[in-house]
Amino acid sequence: MTQSPEPRLLPWPGPEGKPCYLITDNDGGPVSRLADTTESTQLGMGLELLAHARCLLPDAPHGELRYLAERLAECLADVLRVAESRGRRLEAFDSAS
Repeated sequence: MTQSPEPRLLPWPGPEGKPCYLITDNDGGPVSRLADTTESTQLGMGLELLAHARCLLPDAPHGELRYLAERLAECLADVLRVAESRGRRLEAFDSAS
C-alpha cells in the first residue's frame, strides 16, 4: 500500500484567512511551482522590508512607524507560513527516508 502524500501548506491563505493546502503526488505541478515562486517572493519582500525598517527606525515619525509595523507583521505572518510549510515537507521527507 502506498502512503498518501503529506498536504502542502500553501503560502497564501484560503477563504476567510484559513490555511490553504495542496494534495498532490507531483511536486513539480503548476500549483507547486506557483507556491514555490510565491514563497520566494514573500521571503524577498521580507528581506527588503527589514532592510528598509532598519534604516527608517532611528528617525521615523509615529505615523510611519505604525505603517511599518503593520507591513512587518504581514511579512512575519508570510514567513512563518513558509517556515511551517517547509518544516512539514522536511518531516515528511525524513520519515519517507
